[in-house]
Amino acid sequence: MDLFSRSAQSRRVGQPLAERMRPQSLAELVGQEHLLGPGKLLSQIVAGRALPSLLLWGPPGTGKTTLARLFGATAGAEWVAMSAVSAGVKEVREAAAEAAARRDQFGRRTLLFLDEIHRFSKAQQDALLPHVEAGTLVLVGATTENPSFGVVAALLSRCRVVRLEVLDDAALATLARRALADRARGLGDLRVTATDEIIDRAVAAGGGDARRLLNTLEVAAQLARAEADAAGAEDAILTLAHLEEAAQQKTLLYDKAGDEHYGVVSALIKSLRGSDPDAAVYWMTRMLEAGEDPRFVIRRLVIFASEDIGVADPQALGVAVAALHAFELVGLPEGVLPLTQAAIYLACAPKSNTALTTYAAARKLVRDRGPLPVPAKLRNAPTALAKASGHGEGYKYPHEFEGHYVPEDYLPEQLVGQAIYQPTDSGHEAVLKARLAELAARRKKG
Repeated sequence: MDLFSRSAQSRRVGQPLAERMRPQSLAELVGQEHLLGPGKLLSQIVAGRALPSLLLWGPPGTGKTTLARLFGATAGAEWVAMSAVSAGVKEVREAAAEAAARRDQFGRRTLLFLDEIHRFSKAQQDALLPHVEAGTLVLVGATTENPSFGVVAALLSRCRVVRLEVLDDAALATLARRALADRARGLGDLRVTATDEIIDRAVAAGGGDARRLLNTLEVAAQLARAEADAAGAEDAILTLAHLEEAAQQKTLLYDKAGDEHYGVVSALIKSLRGSDPDAAVYWMTRMLEAGEDPRFVIRRLVIFASEDIGVADPQALGVAVAALHAFELVGLPEGVLPLTQAAIYLACAPKSNTALTTYAAARKLVRDRGPLPVPAKLRNAPTALAKASGHGEGYKYPHEFEGHYVPEDYLPEQLVGQAIYQPTDSGHEAVLKARLAELAARRKKG
């Protein structure tokens, strides 16, 4: 083994491929062109060697930690990393004290990288404020959650929020090919080759997460190398079997931006609408196992609960939203359980699309007839002038009448008698239909 190979081997010991292949300069980064392209926010920050406090928001494996390291290195700042899972106020204060000493003695800034910042409590986040305000620490927080919900307003206002997108397939394929070819940090000395189709399958197995892609690729390449050595072959060929063994799962055909994606989504919605829980859970599982973002699935369930069930089962929307909250609380892998529970419930629930059709009917009236005036009796009368203008005059307060109802017209005068909501006989909506029919009969009696 030559000196180069020994050096590469020494760097490889104990470090996963994703860590070894972490970009060492901004030029090595792939993806995130909306942030790093010419004239974009982060490229301007780097060009000016400025280093404002940032919140990097994006899914796992999109380069949040890498970006933070490169920003610190480019600006010549000291890098201090913490995880909100294990660090606390004590560690923050110690880092701030060291940063102040470093600034005063050497004139050097300190970048505090706080991973999973949304896991810090309000009190812990408040402890960061004075140090960020004073410039003692440049804070770069990383989060997979919406910072508006996970970061306190005072800290949020002192940071720029930077949204990182899931790496597209082309960027991930570039990373895979680079790793297979790189002898210094990657898998080049294993002499493993892969076809474009296998690279595409590896990308699919990564599910948009560069870290998962590279670590799966490393195990698959080692399996291919061992198989080639056993056969006495000089070069190893990466196969689908190697990928599936490395990922411990089948690499499902599912292009998140192509026909297969939209086909499976369509099948899920149609199965829910057709009240088939077996098919609904099957298609949902196809999506999740292929690496679809569970939040995308939950959004579809929430929309479905209103669009295709609505008041036929008023609990349906609550079940879908509860699945969202439950998933945010527990994450994967257990988070698939509330999703499955919601899918079963929505599939079995009575169906009605009146939320959709009623809004469409009201929207058509608004667009066709314009901003019709509010009847004077429905207006508030908070001032003497308003009362003198007849506001609120003649309004009948329903709670003062039998059954908490009094026949009255609430639409604009030009639309009185217009039926916008047309209830069906499905589920709870049948109860509402009977209630509206009863009220209509009372109106006729006068």
